[in-house]
Amino acid sequence: MQTNQVNTEVKAIINRPALRLVSTKNLEREEWLNIRKKGIGSSDAAAAVGLNPYKSQLELWMEKTGRDAELPQLDPADDTSPAFWGTILEPIVASHYTNKTGNRVRRINAVLQHPDPELSWMLANIDREVIGVEDVQILECKTAGINGSRLWKEGVPEYVQLQVMHQLAVTGKQAADVAVLLGGQHLEIYRIERDETMIAQLIELERQFWNYVETDTAPPADGSASADTALRCLFPQDQGETVDFSVDEELTQAYETLKQVREAISEQEKHESALKQKIQQAMGDASRAMFASGAVTWKKAKDSLTFDTASLLRDLPHLKEQYQALRKGSRRFLIS
Repeated sequence: MQTNQVNTEVKAIINRPALRLVSTKNLEREEWLNIRKKGIGSSDAAAAVGLNPYKSQLELWMEKTGRDAELPQLDPADDTSPAFWGTILEPIVASHYTNKTGNRVRRINAVLQHPDPELSWMLANIDREVIGVEDVQILECKTAGINGSRLWKEGVPEYVQLQVMHQLAVTGKQAADVAVLLGGQHLEIYRIERDETMIAQLIELERQFWNYVETDTAPPADGSASADTALRCLFPQDQGETVDFSVDEELTQAYETLKQVREAISEQEKHESALKQKIQQAMGDASRAMFASGAVTWKKAKDSLTFDTASLLRDLPHLKEQYQALRKGSRRFLIS
């Protein structure tokens, strides 16, 4: 009897619509960013579970705990950024989705919140709501340039699948379409159906990450470039102190393994250089060499003009003080 009651309550929560936490119609960007810090949004989902190729758990944790002041910030007006063009092209992608499918869409203009009080940290921004059809309820608009398109060769990338599954979890909806503009000229549409097993796993992993935030405990670095940047911003200055890890078995093992890995990399780099030079020597002044399984090229780059700073400062030394700028030093990690 109690089990049936629990199942009924769970179904009621799933079928309950998402809460509208705040309207975004006239919301300033800074206000929107502050609201995002109150929970895990759909675009945070993959990073929260350690599966975002661009952002680590550690970097996301710094954002959520207000430690992101020194992290590289996205400039919404930077027209060289993929995010800028994603925003510009979103309504165009949505319009072409309607033209291609006949499905009408509309903006929601709100940050949505999971209806379960235990999952109130699950937030979502939905690009468009699909209206008037039964088989799909959400539209996620994406753009991918020349480099980004490679991630879509085998369908929807994992980090986007997690983003959409998070949206379905928060809203209780059953399906979403992902419309992606590839290379600025080709629109692909993919359907993602609600998967209760995946949603349960996603919620559990996100809950673990949110516990890091609530307890102010940094998640472990994962070896990514994002984690490296996060560590440099989290600990920008050393204090001259020496810590003794000699009795810490885990860190000692990490140190010994690190030395072995670096030695192996050094040997591999030497081996690579020797193999490369053997081929170069055989090529002589040839531009290209063919092999049964591929080819190599060895070509001279075009000459180019550079700015002769040394000569300028020699002729006009007063400019050095007038235009010098401080370049901040960074910590270097050396093994001895």
